[in-house]
Amino acid sequence: MRASTLPVMTAPPTGSETAPRPTALWGLSLASLGVFLLSWALCWANAYVVNDDLPNTCGDLRRQSFPPEVACASADGTLTGANAGGIEVLFFASLVLFVLLTSMVLALAAVRGK
Repeated sequence: MRASTLPVMTAPPTGSETAPRPTALWGLSLASLGVFLLSWALCWANAYVVNDDLPNTCGDLRRQSFPPEVACASADGTLTGANAGGIEVLFFASLVLFVLLTSMVLALAAVRGK
């Protein structure tokens, strides 16, 4: 009868460890991209779905494309239909965070690749 030929588990040689990949940075980068896209969708929905009839009833209509916003300015200076301040902060903060994290990950990959 023949003995079983199971593979033997051995430790890798001591000089061949590879550097860990920055998967946590990629995860944070993609999470910030998700937050950016979600906040952009909320701003767009506020401008073009919730306030879709605002151009018909407003004398001084103000449009903004980044982030999307359609607002009506009244004579006393109040804005109707503007995006919430927290959503705009989230919009710009997540965009900046995405750009920074992605550039860090790509710079690390370039340095490790040499």
